[in-house]
Amino acid sequence: MNEWKERIQRMIDWIEINIENRPGLLEMSREIGYSPSYCSFLFHHVTGTTLKSYMAGRRLCQATLELRDTKSRILDIAIKYGYSSQEALTRAFVNAYGLTPLSYRKSPRPIQLSIKQNVIFPDNYINNGGNDMSNIKEANIRFEYIPEHKYIGIWDIRVDNYGDFWKFHDCDEVCGIIESMRNVALESVGPHTAGWFYENGKKGYFYGVGVSSEYNGVVPEGFEMKECPASYYLVFFHPPFEYLPENCEVMSRVEELAWNYNPSKSDRGWIPNGYEWNEKSCQIYQRHIPEVIGYEVLRPVKKMK
Repeated sequence: MNEWKERIQRMIDWIEINIENRPGLLEMSREIGYSPSYCSFLFHHVTGTTLKSYMAGRRLCQATLELRDTKSRILDIAIKYGYSSQEALTRAFVNAYGLTPLSYRKSPRPIQLSIKQNVIFPDNYINNGGNDMSNIKEANIRFEYIPEHKYIGIWDIRVDNYGDFWKFHDCDEVCGIIESMRNVALESVGPHTAGWFYENGKKGYFYGVGVSSEYNGVVPEGFEMKECPASYYLVFFHPPFEYLPENCEVMSRVEELAWNYNPSKSDRGWIPNGYEWNEKSCQIYQRHIPEVIGYEVLRPVKKMK
């Protein structure tokens, strides 16, 4: 099964690289080394969707992002992503989102994009070559200030971790909607952030996107927008690392430090003493972008009285 998943992941990565060239099944089979029919069977078996549907969804997603983020002509975007005409793109757009490309460009709103799939994760990754952990370092701490903002997300008091959260929510649907809101994301919080909150003494988990305090746009169905006060945060972090072989160890090191740290008596010379947790007023953020920023847990703090 792991060999199958590795082949499927190669297919997915190959599609991303060749998305503008309208990749076909025959070219992919040559790249992967399986027959076209076997490629098609494996992809559907592992991902639950057909190759044709997946490629069409990713092409439309990329076209949608260009409509939102660039001033390129709609016709040029259509041709770039393999549509025979602007009308063909419009038909696909209306069928998927219920509005035309021009309407979306004039007034972008949250929609469910078809995001890139991943089928290999650290828990099922086999590193046959061994791992000398050369990229893994000790977790560290820094101070960070996040201004007053709003957060659009899903808060679930039934769970307190990432894995269990997705047992109750459709990952592709939620992440697709959040990705479509990247253009309004607040830089200091960002999209695809997650974390923990407390409700009546119980710890829950959330996932969503931070926006500015002035945001008054659409809140997607099933999401809730909350106001978040300004606060200082202690950021427990590990710099960028290789996701598959190192993720579990990195997360363990960061969270071990984060959940056992005493902010009133810092043992780090660059972190001042005299703080306490501020988690009754502010949620705890989690940033996880392994190859870009690494892994971070942000716990809010305030000066002790």
